[in-house]
Amino acid sequence: MASCKSSIALNSTDRVGSSHPPRVSGEIHVIIGPMFSGKTTSLLRRIRSERNNGRNVAMIKSSKDTRYAIDSVITHDGVKFPCWALPDLTSFRHNVGEDAYEKLDVIGIDEAQFFEDLYDFCCNAADNDGKTVILSGLDGDYLRRSFGSLLDIIPLADTVTKLTARCEVCGKKAFFTFRKTAATQTELIGGADLYMPVCRPHYVNGQTVVETSRIVLESTNIVHHQTTQLSCLEAAVLQSQ
Repeated sequence: MASCKSSIALNSTDRVGSSHPPRVSGEIHVIIGPMFSGKTTSLLRRIRSERNNGRNVAMIKSSKDTRYAIDSVITHDGVKFPCWALPDLTSFRHNVGEDAYEKLDVIGIDEAQFFEDLYDFCCNAADNDGKTVILSGLDGDYLRRSFGSLLDIIPLADTVTKLTARCEVCGKKAFFTFRKTAATQTELIGGADLYMPVCRPHYVNGQTVVETSRIVLESTNIVHHQTTQLSCLEAAVLQSQ
């Protein structure tokens, strides 16, 4: 992880007693939590608020995330906002164009844990370019280990918001993300088909969670099967008329 030296040293135009006005200061705000805790919803709410207040905004997400749409950030509830889907953050300035970048006030980053160059981008955008950066993402993976470089941003941040979900087993506050498959790679993008939010006891007692997931999945499949059978029966009745 590179250090952002330019954010520490004062330029001659910023020194006390200078006749030049100080550089506009940026901000960094971090939203973290397990899956299904409303991180993207919170991010979009803040981005829309900034836009409604007359500020120029842009949204970025990782091009790895193709769950709902390529050119939009979309919540699990279907709320969407247009975005730049990029493999890295370094390319954002080039893609958006220098003039457009200079006019930007606020940059939102969703699923920030997927960007390896997150630290340098946020540091430069806030400290050197005066941008407000609002990012959301997972603070931990399914093993409860730090995910990507998102936690490295906390020392740079003005604010950090930790959200919770609701445990799908008992309904209590959920702080962790449980993976419902046997896959072991860190990056496995998915939704409710692969993950569920759980509290500490039910994370530790993973077998209970697996059994609950199996029952829910079987119930869903039964309902789907019954619906399919009903549709076929209705079609047969119509054809016989």
